[in-house]
Amino acid sequence: MIGIGLGLAFANAFEWAAHKYVLHDLGKDKSSVFSFHFHEHHKNSRKNDFYDEDYERFPIGPHAQGKELAALVGVGAVFVPLIPVAPFFVGTIYYSAFNYYRVHKRSHMDPEWAKENVPWHYDHHMGPNQDANWCVTRPWMDNLMGTREPYLGTERYERDMARRAERLAKKAARG
Repeated sequence: MIGIGLGLAFANAFEWAAHKYVLHDLGKDKSSVFSFHFHEHHKNSRKNDFYDEDYERFPIGPHAQGKELAALVGVGAVFVPLIPVAPFFVGTIYYSAFNYYRVHKRSHMDPEWAKENVPWHYDHHMGPNQDANWCVTRPWMDNLMGTREPYLGTERYERDMARRAERLAKKAARG
């Protein structure tokens, strides 16, 4: 049963490290195989106030969400040999991969749900520093590593939202 706790901790640490070092450090280079995350997913999220319309399409395909799902399945496959010796650990890894996809997709399909349930992920995309708040499902590793930077609900967030509302009002007045 200790495998459950170890699996949750490992999954959160892996989520943090993969997001930071693979999807951002390597993914900011447009020629990288990992560029889909930053150059598709982040672009869509910033442009659409956290909503990513690409989650509406079929999840299997050569797009950001398809690559995300393929990566989760691939990581899960690595743990198959451990099933006989660490079934609770592996089961927790599989649960965590499923939960990651479910939470990530729902957050970008329903930004209000994300603000309420995973504000650290909203902060990652919409805050001034997209190189912080690496966790999606739980902020444990961000808290431990000092990379949690709150944005939602701060004074800066309120100022940014007021400026955004003003810009939208001016745009609407121009027709």
